[in-house]
Amino acid sequence: MAHGIPAVNFGRGPSYRLGVEEELLLVDPHSHALSHTGSEVLAQLGEGEHGRFAPDTYEAEIELKSPVSENAGAAAGHLAAMRALLHETGAAAIGAGLHPAAAFGDVVHVDDERYAAIVAMLRGLITRTPTAATHVHVGMPDPATAILAFNGLRRHLPLLQALAANSPYWYGIDSGFASARAQMFRAYPRSEIPRAFRGFDDYEKTISAIVAGAEIADYTFLWWDVRPHPLLGTVEVRAMDAQSDLRSVAGLAALIHGLALHEVASPRPAEDQGVLEESSFRAARDGLRATIWFDGALRPVPEVASRALALARRHADAPELVEVERIVAEGNGADRRRRAFERGGMPAVLSELVAEFVAPV
Repeated sequence: MAHGIPAVNFGRGPSYRLGVEEELLLVDPHSHALSHTGSEVLAQLGEGEHGRFAPDTYEAEIELKSPVSENAGAAAGHLAAMRALLHETGAAAIGAGLHPAAAFGDVVHVDDERYAAIVAMLRGLITRTPTAATHVHVGMPDPATAILAFNGLRRHLPLLQALAANSPYWYGIDSGFASARAQMFRAYPRSEIPRAFRGFDDYEKTISAIVAGAEIADYTFLWWDVRPHPLLGTVEVRAMDAQSDLRSVAGLAALIHGLALHEVASPRPAEDQGVLEESSFRAARDGLRATIWFDGALRPVPEVASRALALARRHADAPELVEVERIVAEGNGADRRRRAFERGGMPAVLSELVAEFVAPV
């Protein structure tokens, strides 16, 4: 076993099944300011058939982890039930890459050994404001297939970031970005789009070197936009802002599922890391209005989305894929936030986020 990889569990669970994780921000039910009550809320919630509630680095954040699900619709159904359970505690939450109006430094960190190590490592970077993302896992049958899916999914990360952009505001002002969270997260070490790997041996050697050079415990401290997750036996896409509405979660998860299957079935030469990172920046800045690199040229996001949907539908024509078409037609979370601000300023933005969180799928 390579140093930094505790276990390799590809193929030990059902292959090509999905798991979705939502990082959500807790807010006061009345003022909608950040609420540093995560440990208290978690004490009221248990683990059940719909998934697991978990802490994250911040007391104002809670994570919802779906069980392994057959498809995106099933995963979204579990998350809907978990959101309802969270709401029943009396807590309020929002799905957004950042709290749009929280003050700089308004953070309380969870008292936990892992998070203490992260705080010691990142210092002021992790005391700015909480960041929140949506992560999608796809189960892989073996290490070689996991690397194929990982290499191929890299090319789709800028599109996914544009579709999911949901954090235009930071510290009460417009950041000029569709996803300000993405820019904040890029300040962390090991938070880039990684290079492609020649195979699992190449990946293992790279992990061993990084873990030794960074003095970290294992590969879970590598916060790449997509990463093999040997311990869980999955490939994990991490490039997306947290979503306020579950329709978008379902659509994005369905797209990732289909694209993972496509990249395994039809592998192509991997895209250059530098080109992808430039497109990732453009996607985070301009959202659905970005032009990003795809199939050898800069193309508008709606065109890239159409091409990606066609690829995904070859392998998993899930009904939830229509939600991606809806995002392109109606706007992503960043677009909705800015429209709400035009209607009623920051109070309207926060009220909309709270309302969308409890809306039915």
